[in-house]
Amino acid sequence: MKHAYAVIMAGGSGERFWPLSTRSRPKQFISLFGGKPLLSLAVERLEGLFPSDHIYIITADRLVAASVAAASAVPPENIIGEPCRRDTAAAVAVACGVVRRRDPDGVVCILTADQLMTDAAAFRQTLADSVAVAAAHDAIVTIGIQPTYPATGFGYIELGETLEAGTVTGFTAAKRFVEKPDAATAAGYLASGKYLWNAGMFIWRTAVMLEAFRAYAPDLAVLCDRIIGTDSSASLRTCLAEQYPGLRAISIDYAVMEHVQNILTARGVFGWDDVGSWPALGKHFPADASGNVVVGSCERMEASDNIVVSENHLTALIGVKDLIVVHTDRATLICPRDRAQDVKRLLRAIAERPDGETYV
Repeated sequence: MKHAYAVIMAGGSGERFWPLSTRSRPKQFISLFGGKPLLSLAVERLEGLFPSDHIYIITADRLVAASVAAASAVPPENIIGEPCRRDTAAAVAVACGVVRRRDPDGVVCILTADQLMTDAAAFRQTLADSVAVAAAHDAIVTIGIQPTYPATGFGYIELGETLEAGTVTGFTAAKRFVEKPDAATAAGYLASGKYLWNAGMFIWRTAVMLEAFRAYAPDLAVLCDRIIGTDSSASLRTCLAEQYPGLRAISIDYAVMEHVQNILTARGVFGWDDVGSWPALGKHFPADASGNVVVGSCERMEASDNIVVSENHLTALIGVKDLIVVHTDRATLICPRDRAQDVKRLLRAIAERPDGETYV
């Protein structure tokens, strides 16, 4: 692991956890799970595997101070702010350039700040095995998750031939990445046993990713080269300020992963959950005898199967079922559980109000 570096992506807006999560306090900073911000938990999972100065965080400029506070174990100079949002491909290019500038033999682990792993030890084992495989092969390693139900909210990875890696973790060649499927297609994927969920985590030697950028995303190769040429935190900030506005907004999946053929997939079995929307609370908090999951203060009367988050208030329910109720000092959300994904669409409408910025 001497040449291994962890880069945590923490620039998301966490819109699906509105109104508890807002633009100024995105999901990675709320302390719903484990009593700590998700970003803090993401750093803690790496203890014993990476020294603190081998951990980087890439976030938005406006969130650097909050990231420094939530990830106190990470050196402040390792927390990098993006001047504007350009999706994950640009952030991956920054990670590649920053690590290659420091260590030409560096192996980069692209991780996320808004996921949970219930078995941290198994996660560290998977990550260590992935670093070993990435160091030994001219390949990009991705971590796939064994599906447990026909999810339509995740991308999938179709598996190819098995790689004899000599590791605790199993590795398979990746045939292709598949975008979020409809219900029938997802059921077919699950039944086939040939697909894993795409967890959005990647491990690669900087030379391998830089070659992929040169072939499929030349603009990101230029960004990477410019970053390699910087010699201080100040010059890095100047470089990003100059380069970012002209970059296209594109995900790493579309920019690179859908084109390259040298992808290996690690089979991750460590209790992964992307906690993508409010119904995820049902997996991490106990329910009462009527199936209600409650965080905060709530009085229930003939109410069942609801998810309630009540911040600094008493919330009362009478005779309702299958609702999400989130009450904060700023706003209140009430919707059916099966409409949780529409919160993002609702936020767009709120943002168009004259006072929209007050709430989002």
